[in-house]
Amino acid sequence: MPEQIYADNHIVIVNKPADLLSVPGRGEDKQDCVWRRVQKTHPTARIVHRLDYATSGLMVLALSADSHRKLSTEFQERRTEKSYQAIVFGTLTETAGEVTEPLRCDWDNRPLQMICYEHGKKALTRWEKIGEEEFGSRVRLYPITGRSHQLRVHMQHLGHAIIGDRFYASEEAQALSPRLLLHAEHLALHHPHSGEWMEFSAPVPF
Repeated sequence: MPEQIYADNHIVIVNKPADLLSVPGRGEDKQDCVWRRVQKTHPTARIVHRLDYATSGLMVLALSADSHRKLSTEFQERRTEKSYQAIVFGTLTETAGEVTEPLRCDWDNRPLQMICYEHGKKALTRWEKIGEEEFGSRVRLYPITGRSHQLRVHMQHLGHAIIGDRFYASEEAQALSPRLLLHAEHLALHHPHSGEWMEFSAPVPF
């Protein structure tokens, strides 16, 4: 069971460890995932959104069809607030900015994503530098859209791939960490039953 941050009759908030699937994949070896683990204690749990296998941090699961519908709509309409922390390779010279490159699946190299101005879907990431590290810069990332691998591709596009990224970083940047240094540290949303605005955080493990 991932660390449980909060639970009531309608939702469960968990802190997903790195290198764990959000939902089952194809094959017997890809059945262990956040959803199945949470169902052991909350059998009605339903996935609302996903984190990459390599990413750690906060996820919300719904415990009823009604909660799932309301939360899914809230994510689709971008009424939630999410922020991530990452360590990127190299020193960022600017203190903040945004990346707007459109993204699509790289069909020849799935599950990788790629920037494509012709067929890509709109994507927006805002970022701010919050510290210096030995081999890079610590950043806080705000995904305004929720494309697959968005933060990873957008940081690579800036020339500062996330350290430990097996898909998009150089061999040098990969070798600096056994895990992807990307963590969903903050999640805020309206409770699907009460409508109350709720904010959750999970300590950054790197």
